[in-house]
Amino acid sequence: MLDYKVLRIDVGTGKWVVESYRASEVLGPIDAGITIHEKLQSWSKDVFDPSNAVVIGSGLFAGSKLFGTHRLVAVFRSPETKGLHVSAMGGAAYRFIGCGVNAISIEGRSEKPAIIIVRGGSQGIEGVEIIHIQYEELEKVYSGYKGKIGAYALIEYILDTYRDVLSALKARPIVVGPASWRTIYGALISIDINFSKMSITEGSEDFAARGGVGSVLAQAHNVAAIIAGGNYKPQLPATFTDATKLYSFLATLLGKDYASSVNEATVKYRFDPKIGSGGTFGVNYPHYRELLPLFNYNSIYLTKLIRKKIVDLLLENFWKPFKVEISNPKTWTTCGEPCPAACKKVWLGKKTDYEPFNGLGPMIGVMKLELAAKLVDLADQLGFDAITIGHVVAWLLEAVYRGLLTPEEIALDRKPVLDPMLMNVDEWSKNAELAEKILWNLVNGSSNVLKTVAVKGIRAASKYLDEVYIERVKRIGVRFEDIVVYQPYGDDGYMTPNYYWTPGLLLPIPITGKYWTNYTSTFTEPEEFAKTVVVRIMKEYGIENAGFCRFHRGWSEKILGKLYGLLGIEVDVDNHSKEMYKRIAVYNIKAGAKPKLIEGARAKDVIVTLAYEFNVTEWGKKFSENYDETLKEWITKATKVIIEQLDLPPSWIKE
Repeated sequence: MLDYKVLRIDVGTGKWVVESYRASEVLGPIDAGITIHEKLQSWSKDVFDPSNAVVIGSGLFAGSKLFGTHRLVAVFRSPETKGLHVSAMGGAAYRFIGCGVNAISIEGRSEKPAIIIVRGGSQGIEGVEIIHIQYEELEKVYSGYKGKIGAYALIEYILDTYRDVLSALKARPIVVGPASWRTIYGALISIDINFSKMSITEGSEDFAARGGVGSVLAQAHNVAAIIAGGNYKPQLPATFTDATKLYSFLATLLGKDYASSVNEATVKYRFDPKIGSGGTFGVNYPHYRELLPLFNYNSIYLTKLIRKKIVDLLLENFWKPFKVEISNPKTWTTCGEPCPAACKKVWLGKKTDYEPFNGLGPMIGVMKLELAAKLVDLADQLGFDAITIGHVVAWLLEAVYRGLLTPEEIALDRKPVLDPMLMNVDEWSKNAELAEKILWNLVNGSSNVLKTVAVKGIRAASKYLDEVYIERVKRIGVRFEDIVVYQPYGDDGYMTPNYYWTPGLLLPIPITGKYWTNYTSTFTEPEEFAKTVVVRIMKEYGIENAGFCRFHRGWSEKILGKLYGLLGIEVDVDNHSKEMYKRIAVYNIKAGAKPKLIEGARAKDVIVTLAYEFNVTEWGKKFSENYDETLKEWITKATKVIIEQLDLPPSWIKE
């Protein structure tokens, strides 16, 4: 039976050790991360304590001929939720597996900013080197190198400075940007390398971002970059390395040839001929239409007819330019591993995905694609979690628009244009210039308000600003937390949702901000909805722990248990996922990160308005009669089912 091997590095002392876990107990990187955090008892320390290990690893199928098996998964205690969180980036494990272990756990704190180099040989780990860089030098690189800034500049710097190392190890650097050092919204960033040219591969950048893992790597461990690779080949059974045998076996399991199964499961991400577009950006806009969250979720208050008119403008100005450009397959690429889905759609040099573009596009009223692309590129280079930062920017813009803040208090020179009834794309797009300033101002700490938002996060900053500007809050009748959408945890933890109008992203479950839930736009009986959430939690945990890309979930979920069987591991994947998920919940209770019922008006309205949108008359009537108590009833009933079916601690939710 295979072992799951983890390299544990103390970047403070330079000492390291490889630990092996029985694969029947630790199936993948999430399991390993949970186990290590339990050993370290990291729940008992500050979130930026060096005991908050950043565990980064691949699944047991990495190195096989299976498509979509090279996700690199990070497990850490989030500075946003204050509990364990999981984030992943596509393709990076394709190079990472050469380092000789399944995962790396970064612990301790380096005295100076560090670059970690992990060398793998044919037998496994051959060496670990920690190189220090002066923070002044790092800042100089961030400010500009080879026409790039931030994280992208650091990658270019590493390509030049460590060219021989990268070439020898065939390693793909993983870095953080300036946002990781100065905010809690930092991402891990990696771009695939063309080793024949020793240059980055345009469009093959990816991010492990949700939850602020980059901020933990930088602020808890003082690590700026990781270079891990080598010529180690994972010791997989021949079935997984012989494509002919493997695909023949898979055809038996799937009931059709493997290529057809993969193509059918990934059609949305490659190219959907029914829509004439592909990728999450290309498909989501024409698919969700009036259910898209726009103008900081203020669209949920508009009639369907008004939303249709806005969406028509969006499709014409924001979506069609993308559709025209990416109809050419030459603009498609992968995340860095061989994969027929080619889900990365590159629009005029920028990888274009729905979530970041919606957050820094229609969520702030910007419906010109070239302006949103510029904002997303800036957020990426600064090293932000682009999904989270879209919420931050939209919230700050609305706070100024409503008069809760003055423009000067967040270092702006004018108010934004956030009236959806204008029906004027040019006027709305003026917000792009303000958003660009906010991104820079957050990193630079350009005002006391922005410093608070950058360091404390949205929820704690909202409560603080309620007190600082109490007279404005009373006069306007709206609190700062009433115009931002998040799920609260403990005293000041929270997580902002992905950009879908759904109750599934605002339920009190251990991990939110990911697709570990039912995120469809719908409203049903709470017990019925909760059962669908439970199914998705178990399935999503299983495929991510296996290192599978969720774009391949359509075929991989059906046979995952049998694939483990080929490795000699007999496991009920759903039961295993349920047990590990319960351990996350127990950890989060110890960390003071039990969820609370949603507390802001906008977040509540996201759920309630869906009852009216889908004409669920019984619940609509109850909401009309007693809004808060009815919402509490719906969420409580849903949570009860989730607790029972996942066997979570009865005291899971914090009243």
